[in-house]
Amino acid sequence: MQHRSHTRGVTLASTLAAAALLAGCGVGMVQPAIAQTAQMDIAVNKPGITVSPTLYGLMTEEINHSYDGGVYGEAIQNRIFRDDANLPVHWSLVEDGGATGSISLDTTQPINNVLTTCLKMSLTSVGGGQSVGVANEGYWGVPLKRNATYHASFYAKSGDGFTGPLTIALESADGSKTYASASVKQITSQWRQYSLILKTGEVTPSTDNRIVVSGKHSGTVWLNLVSVFPPTYNNRANGNRPDLMRLLGAMKPKFLRLPGGNYLEGNSIAERFQWKKTIGPLADRLGHQSPWGYRSTDGMGLLEFLEWCQDLHMQPVLAVYAGFSLDHEFVGAGPKLQPFVQDALDEIQYVTGGPNTKWGAQRVADGHPAPFPLTYVEVGNEDFFDSNGSYEGRFAQFFDAIKAEYPKIKIIATAQVKTRIPDVVDDHYYRSAAEMARDANHYDSYSRTGPKIFVGEWASTEGNPTPTLQAALGDAAWMTGMERNSDLILIQSYAPLLVNVNNGASQWGTNLIGYDALHSFGSPSYYAQKMFSTNQGNVILPLSLKSITAVSAAEAPMPSGKVGVGTWSTEAEFRNIEVTHDGTTLYKSNFANGDSDWTFGTGQWSTQDGALRQSADATGTQAETGDTTWTDYSYHLQARKISGKEGFLIIFHAKDDANKIWWNVGGWGDTRTSLQSFQNWNSTEIGQSQPVTVDTGRWYDIRVDVAGRDIRCYLDGKLISQAQVVPPAQPDPMYATASRDLKSGDVIVKAVNTSNIPESMNINLTGVSHVNAHAVATVLQGNPDDVNSLADPMKVAPHDVVVNDAAKSFPYTFPAHSVTVLRINAKS
Repeated sequence: MQHRSHTRGVTLASTLAAAALLAGCGVGMVQPAIAQTAQMDIAVNKPGITVSPTLYGLMTEEINHSYDGGVYGEAIQNRIFRDDANLPVHWSLVEDGGATGSISLDTTQPINNVLTTCLKMSLTSVGGGQSVGVANEGYWGVPLKRNATYHASFYAKSGDGFTGPLTIALESADGSKTYASASVKQITSQWRQYSLILKTGEVTPSTDNRIVVSGKHSGTVWLNLVSVFPPTYNNRANGNRPDLMRLLGAMKPKFLRLPGGNYLEGNSIAERFQWKKTIGPLADRLGHQSPWGYRSTDGMGLLEFLEWCQDLHMQPVLAVYAGFSLDHEFVGAGPKLQPFVQDALDEIQYVTGGPNTKWGAQRVADGHPAPFPLTYVEVGNEDFFDSNGSYEGRFAQFFDAIKAEYPKIKIIATAQVKTRIPDVVDDHYYRSAAEMARDANHYDSYSRTGPKIFVGEWASTEGNPTPTLQAALGDAAWMTGMERNSDLILIQSYAPLLVNVNNGASQWGTNLIGYDALHSFGSPSYYAQKMFSTNQGNVILPLSLKSITAVSAAEAPMPSGKVGVGTWSTEAEFRNIEVTHDGTTLYKSNFANGDSDWTFGTGQWSTQDGALRQSADATGTQAETGDTTWTDYSYHLQARKISGKEGFLIIFHAKDDANKIWWNVGGWGDTRTSLQSFQNWNSTEIGQSQPVTVDTGRWYDIRVDVAGRDIRCYLDGKLISQAQVVPPAQPDPMYATASRDLKSGDVIVKAVNTSNIPESMNINLTGVSHVNAHAVATVLQGNPDDVNSLADPMKVAPHDVVVNDAAKSFPYTFPAHSVTVLRINAKS
């Protein structure tokens, strides 16, 4: 996963259309000319490559509240009061029955060197029947489950005459109903951890709830590490959400890439994932800042990841920190890198070592005597972004050290290297559905003499917060290519995996599985993944496909849209904004009357001294104005960098949050300037990048001229960037692959119809002596824009179709806009 001001589509850059659709899903389509009967020929008696048994797996990282507020079961947000240095965020004072009190952070009452900031609750005036407490809002609510057991715990100490009791309760958000509660009778003046059980009854499940810790007598109470776990998968302490684990388990994944992506690297070296700080008791886990804008508790530590793998019967693919972080801070090869190499060796030993090893013994002490299997270790993450060129040396140092101690482990590189031959190379792709489908044969002609491939992150990025059916069609077409080439592609995983769908919870547009505090659902792409992963053959069968569907694409509309400004890790201001069309002014403002005609995304925006100012040190801040129908205009403004790491984002052709173009002036750590086009959150650089940086404190004159598909961008009157928005070619209407389950004899056909026309085919099986007439087709179909949601979780879901006329040659119709898995039992 990339967390930078540049492209999300990383391995295969391509030009991006402003409004590209899969073939046959829009208005103005020409009906096909019917030629001969469509054919699908499968040579059952000529098996090809062996399908990688580990092909289908999961990639995960802390993004979109995937762990905290996601799969990790903890219901309390900010449980050790470190999310904000000044305020007890996500906590609020509760004064019941006329009582009064106050809450504040207190750093004078440490429990250990991790639990150094506690919550001080002053119960100032509490009479009979009254109480003062503190409420936690959870992660966009607290899940209330019927007849469920919740495990609660907290550290507490008292003062100023308070001795107890202290009650913890699960209440409705307005406090009008208490669903479960338990009390500690006596609290002393010394820190102590208390554990209690909360049991709900015949309640109506909901998320509009809170957790309250309260007392009924005057005095002072200090709290820390307040934790509440609803029921967890396999009843694990400090465990995972059962519903999400069941959705993941239903995919039958073979591996989990962990801890994953940018979360491994951190924004800086200090904010990297430090595995040694994530093991042992929760009281010893400080947590750290996630690169996606919020703090991670590290409750999902290394052992929890491994137990996740154990619970779902999959292997870990362990990514180790390799000395490079997102802000381009790095440690070069040599003595300074050696401690990081040793840390990786220690981590591998924790995973695989016996009780006679130092870190294997630590795992045993942490509660897991048996070692875990480990086949793959990935060195770093997306190190092709290392513009310093240090990965070559860093990888070699890690490679040599790991191979010396663990020669059987397969080592994955995240960028091309020359001095060592990695076992596997990690490729990443984020593109439109049409691009994914068109490139389904990407690996067909790859050399088989070099390293194997791990497609570690990929997705058709259409749909927000989860994919549309159209995205699922692109995904499925791409998977036919990966499965067909699984002698080369040993493992692959979609990303991102998880997203909390509440407003403000997500940072990435298109994600496989959505949820709130209580409910969850799989997207159309989830079901496509599940259909492929649970119907995996042992060998690929030769398949030839002749489609009769010929679809003409409607002409893509000309680019148009609003204008705007933004920043990336930079504070800046903008003034004298003007948009003109053929000499007519469409918009003009010097912000003398404020900014009421602008809409704002992330960032801290204000008007000051005739300028629009963005004051937050945040990534991807944006503000927009104008009309989505604007086209063929000249956009002029002045911009000044106040402080920060980069320059300006000059936005135009903005249709919505997911579709726009921006001119990134001084991006990539203020090293260069380029145009980036976004389609359904998928970003691609267009035109040529230029080595232009931005000086702090200097006003720049900026102009963007757009005419039709042409873009020309000027800085202080000089043409810097130019490009054309070129619509991509349409994908083929049909994609397919076939394999055979050698145990059952089933021929497994996986087919994708991207068009709006059903495809009637003769399926011909050669090299078989008998075909069972009874076959089963699992079909995913709908309208291209269909999505699943909390309100309608199964709007697009697979259904089985019984086929009663299967034979050596038989007709079958693949529905429009569909993914089909057809299992045909045959004897050779």
